[in-house]
Amino acid sequence: MPDDNSGNNPELISGGHLVAKALKAEGVEVIYTLCGGHIIDIYDGCVDEGIEVVDVRHEQVAAHAADGYARITGKPGCAVVTAGPGTTDAVTGVANAFRAESPMLLIGGQGAHTQHKMGSLQDLPHVDMMTPITKFAATVPDTARAADMVSMAFRECFHGAPGPSFLEIPRDVLDAQVPVEKARVPKAGQYRASTRQAGDLEAVEKLADLLVHAEKPAILLGSQVWTTRATDAAVELVRTLNVPAYMNGAGRGTLPPGDPHHFQLSRRYAFSNADVIVIVGTPFDFRMGYGKRLSPNATVVQIDLDYRTVGKNRDIDLGIVGDAGLILKSVAESVTGRLNGGAVKRKAWMEELRAAEQSALEKRLPQLKSDASPIHPYRLVSEINDFLTEDSIYIGDGGDIVTFSGQVVQPKSPGHWMDPGPLGTLGVGVPFVLAAKKARPDKEVVALFGDGAFSLTGWDFETLVRYNLPFVGIVGNNSSMNQIRYGQAQKYGLERERVGNTLGDVHYDKFAQMLGGYGEEVRDPADIAPALRRARESGLPSLINVWVDPDAYAPGTMNQTMYK
Repeated sequence: MPDDNSGNNPELISGGHLVAKALKAEGVEVIYTLCGGHIIDIYDGCVDEGIEVVDVRHEQVAAHAADGYARITGKPGCAVVTAGPGTTDAVTGVANAFRAESPMLLIGGQGAHTQHKMGSLQDLPHVDMMTPITKFAATVPDTARAADMVSMAFRECFHGAPGPSFLEIPRDVLDAQVPVEKARVPKAGQYRASTRQAGDLEAVEKLADLLVHAEKPAILLGSQVWTTRATDAAVELVRTLNVPAYMNGAGRGTLPPGDPHHFQLSRRYAFSNADVIVIVGTPFDFRMGYGKRLSPNATVVQIDLDYRTVGKNRDIDLGIVGDAGLILKSVAESVTGRLNGGAVKRKAWMEELRAAEQSALEKRLPQLKSDASPIHPYRLVSEINDFLTEDSIYIGDGGDIVTFSGQVVQPKSPGHWMDPGPLGTLGVGVPFVLAAKKARPDKEVVALFGDGAFSLTGWDFETLVRYNLPFVGIVGNNSSMNQIRYGQAQKYGLERERVGNTLGDVHYDKFAQMLGGYGEEVRDPADIAPALRRARESGLPSLINVWVDPDAYAPGTMNQTMYK
């Protein structure tokens, strides 16, 4: 029988085509990739399976885009890269997905088994490197196992809290053909659990009782609220029990701005004075001061998909492991008929928090409306917030400038906020735009970049032009890595604040124009809104280069514990 790698032989199938069939079974619609000789048979299989192949300019972008695709769609993303430097270039994207609990599969090439340990082109111990930053990492040992191993990797992506998996596939395994009947191709939806963990019923009942009797409750809705698509359950709970809600990470947008239960600026006040605090889908990591920012006198409840996260870094009174949507729904149902006016009694607590919220806003108002030039970052992010619609997906990529935006920008809908997550990776912006616009072409995508962050992956702006993916991009340009600069100034003094952190005055608007997009420069704050509107109306990938005050620092930057 002739060796035919085209996939046209009805009795034989190649490893690359088996991989593509497994991807199709998982519902993968697009792979993000940078080509290499080790992996091209996967492309051929994707063509047959109707999976789009989107090629980028750097493997880090491919991995970040797969992460972003998972966040937007709820389905696992997939990046395919070649061996050696192709795989190592993608490590940062996988690590970011690992800390952000994002389900994605990275497939990396590898030299042929027949050349194992012989020094083949781009040979590296990929699995050893990937194991600490994935939920599953393995080599596909045989062509007949290719689809089965892909399905196995996807299964592990969804074990407990989601996360990334890695497979390396040697070139001879990928290119070889096996009889179809010898290959296991799992059927869609039949190779992993279809149930969700609802949490211990006794613990759920205890939480319901705590909230019924709480006088000053507060809840933080974290990224797992969006991961588990628990928006409706979360909204029902806070409204039924009249609980003030704070949101972080991908949980932003669970409640729309203006909702009476939506709070943002008074979180520290609430966590210092509440008697019951419920933390949903957020670890006690640096963003939470490792749990130390919660009142020591409060009853603290933590809900998380991962048992290992519950009670880590801080003692808690009640820990519930399971799906946030199912748990919050059960709690709301459990309190039916038991409130006895308790929710009404919280009116004073809600008013107290609203007053703290208003006080914080009024202190910031002069900067939000500042007409100063260079432009104050608060003025920039305020204009962006006003610009967003209910259909705008907001992406933040940067240090200090995105820290400013986190206090001001409020997405109007759930699932419309994207940031790196707890790894704090710069450079996610362009790949997240690529993923978001490919997955949801009906949505407007608005991205705010620091100038340093954009520089890391900005060349893939050309990919957005090439694939005709319009978005509104804004570069908050202070010609500095300002978050680090602040720390250096505090630690070593002003005479040494400019070591290793100062960038050139780059005109990113001209960069966008050079690559076929829309670009515009802004120096006057009055010009921000008109420039944003022109970018929207251009129908092109765009960059509005806004020169911001390099000597203005976000409160979050000045309060970072690493500088103290």
